[in-house]
Amino acid sequence: MAKNTNTVMNLGDQGPLVIFSKSNCCMSDSMKILFYGFGANPTIYELDQLQNGKQLERKLVALGRGPSVPMVFIGGELVGGPNEVTSLHVRGDLVRKLLRARAIHIWNDERRG
Repeated sequence: MAKNTNTVMNLGDQGPLVIFSKSNCCMSDSMKILFYGFGANPTIYELDQLQNGKQLERKLVALGRGPSVPMVFIGGELVGGPNEVTSLHVRGDLVRKLLRARAIHIWNDERRG
């Protein structure tokens, strides 16, 4: 069990922004659109299209962060699902986290004037 959980964590560390997703999940699509809007190019694992996707999904659930997808890692750190990502965004911390992880390289916040 720990080995497979480590596999999930290792996959989550495969890039500055990693999303575990399902191709038919509207929340997964929303998270992808959000990150693409920041100019990020996430590594995406579509669990419904991977041979070991069901195993990975069980391990994501075992991490205790809510639904299995979408599940987001930024800079190798498990951020969580849509609720956690949205909370970061509302607080203004998501962009900083993406910049620190080098998931995005520049951000022009037009609201600053």
